Amino acid sequence: MSDTNSKSQRRTLSGEVVSDKMEKTIVVQVIRRYRHPRYKKYVQERIRYKAHDENNEARTGDTVRIIEARPRSKDKRWALQAVLERSVG
Repeated sequence: MSDTNSKSQRRTLSGEVVSDKMEKTIVVQVIRRYRHPRYKKYVQERIRYKAHDENNEARTGDTVRIIEARPRSKDKRWALQAVLERSVG
């Protein structure tokens, strides 16, 4: 398998930056809505991922896209791919 092929198969998620207090790390909250199998009610699930931000580009409130990456620390397994929308203020 070539490098270009494996990079295109990595998972990508989009979410909102909830913290940028750490150096080169952002915390991204991804909201997922799904229908509960038994109760047929829509449930909202929020998951927070730590992502590597090499140039400290993202700020709190920005909408970003993160991509699956190699493990950089105990909790960091994602990297910032792009800032989709800047927050106002």
